[in-house]
Amino acid sequence: MPGAEPLGPGQGRTATGGRGIVSRARRVVGAVAGWAEASYHLPYRSTMARARADEDDLFLLMVAGEALGLPNPMGYHSLELLPAVYERFHAWHQRMGMDRSPLDHLACC
Repeated sequence: MPGAEPLGPGQGRTATGGRGIVSRARRVVGAVAGWAEASYHLPYRSTMARARADEDDLFLLMVAGEALGLPNPMGYHSLELLPAVYERFHAWHQRMGMDRSPLDHLACC
């Protein structure tokens, strides 16, 4: 700018060479991106949660069916998964409307 005095050391820009502006801009862009992603997924959040719960219910039905002696084409592989689902079994049988566990050897309640 004509007639303006040149800036001396430490005047005008920060000591980091303008990195403060860049970091603030990154934070703003990150916040806007997070807001855009959240607003896009908001209408589908409950649908996706229900689909995930249905998938979990089917998985637990297949694994528990093997323990009950129901024919299961994936029987050999699902027996290996029983220890992984013991913790979630109680919530599952209550969600399916069973007050007590349908398995004699698995008394979770």
